[in-house]
Amino acid sequence: MAEIRCRRNRVRWTVILVSALLFVTATLGASSDTGVVKIDSGKLQGEVLDADSGLTVYRGIPFAAAPVGGLRWKVPQPASTWSGVRDATEFGAICPQSPVLAMMTGAALPETSEDCLFLNVWTAAREGEEPRPVMVWIHGGGLSLGWGNEATYDGSAFAARGVVLVSINYRLGPLGYLAHPALSRESGGESGNYGFLDQIAALRWVERNIAQFGGDPENVTIFGESAGGTSVHALMASPLAAGLIDRAIAESPWITDTNIRPLTGANGMHASAEGVGIAWAKALLGDGEQTAKALRSLDPQTIITKTPQAGQPGSYEPHITYGTVFMPDSSEDRYSAGKQNDIPLMAGTNRNEGTMFMSFQPLADRAQFLETLKAVYGDHAEQVAELYPSSGADELKVQQDRFITDTWFLRGTRRMLLGMDNVSSPAFQYFFTRVNPENPAWGAHHAAELGYVFNTLQGENYDGTDERLAALMIDYWVEFARSGDPNGGDRPAWPRFDGKKQAYLELGDEVKTGVALEREINDRLEAIRGQ
Repeated sequence: MAEIRCRRNRVRWTVILVSALLFVTATLGASSDTGVVKIDSGKLQGEVLDADSGLTVYRGIPFAAAPVGGLRWKVPQPASTWSGVRDATEFGAICPQSPVLAMMTGAALPETSEDCLFLNVWTAAREGEEPRPVMVWIHGGGLSLGWGNEATYDGSAFAARGVVLVSINYRLGPLGYLAHPALSRESGGESGNYGFLDQIAALRWVERNIAQFGGDPENVTIFGESAGGTSVHALMASPLAAGLIDRAIAESPWITDTNIRPLTGANGMHASAEGVGIAWAKALLGDGEQTAKALRSLDPQTIITKTPQAGQPGSYEPHITYGTVFMPDSSEDRYSAGKQNDIPLMAGTNRNEGTMFMSFQPLADRAQFLETLKAVYGDHAEQVAELYPSSGADELKVQQDRFITDTWFLRGTRRMLLGMDNVSSPAFQYFFTRVNPENPAWGAHHAAELGYVFNTLQGENYDGTDERLAALMIDYWVEFARSGDPNGGDRPAWPRFDGKKQAYLELGDEVKTGVALEREINDRLEAIRGQ
């Protein structure tokens, strides 16, 4: 670890000195009145949103080469350089995906393209100021949907509070996470994790260039929600992220019993990543030979539209593939062994994570609930079902919400937090309980905290309580990014998490502390999984 830190410091001082030289010789800065900066691939023209504060946004910056043609299912390559000044006032294309998320949010689906490895920067830094903490946002969407510039993720409020905010795109679905023997053979024996490797490439871009926007390359916080939280979980556990990240915030990380898979060989609960890839390729290629060339002959629209739906043969649930350079062994096991990157962690979940997903898997009765459990837990399904008892339709809905909340989000979050006992850095847990006033039937649902974190609440029913909670939450997030501890000022004290007491901060109608969130049921879930 000390050797990594020393090497990191040498690299960072080189980056800082080169960035400073570019800054002086070009007389360009993130707070320039013209909104022009010079990075390692060329000059950028951003949009000045507020001349008085210097708030400027740079959109659609390529951080890696377009992963098209022979670069599909390859490690991301460096972005091309350009001459002149590149317009950075429009967002880039987003990665290929179905319109499901856009339909759910009521937003129009932006232009999609395999050429989608773009990031965006919000900054209000001025020339001569101390470098500002950097926060890198990783969007959610099941590793199959979403984009870094969704309206909720506007970085203006963070920039106004002294942060340089970066949001990124990364490859999604089979295009981002396919593991397959044909791809492994041509790439030194492994495949998969391409979307995560895109995130590593974006972090390396930040390392090289963020000083030009007033950011501090020695203070980089990654944060993300749902699949973005999965990404934070994976990056924090990956040796490839060592030296690139200084703090981590995981909001409702999606960590299930089936989305962490070995590259080869079943792990006792499900097929290998390559096995899933073979089944997917058969669904799209039929009985044809499954070669890398045949896979790359598929156009992206075919991949998106013809991939079978969840639960059908050949469906594709993206996953963390371990037994690879990115993830040598199971990410959850790395936390248990203290092998994750030793940096401060803030992680939490919402009270009703499951309500958003129940319409996609409606249950007619308890017998059907048990059948869904057998698909994952096999002979242990009855034991799991006993943890969520119900005697009628209404109770079944409550228990289905609890089951999804626990097994998709809380269990994995708690595993990350417990793993922090094995390293020196602190951890902090939150529990978001504010019922969404725009959709109270869903309660404090999955992703409900995002408008509070970004201060982008939209709707007629939010009131002063919501505004105060949003101001408090973004202040916690910013202070954590600045110092590695969310405490400070006149905010309610947030206790440090440890495996014995398991203290957390509730963020809701009241802001208060608690201990041992759903400890008993999650202990029992872990015991069942270990059988």
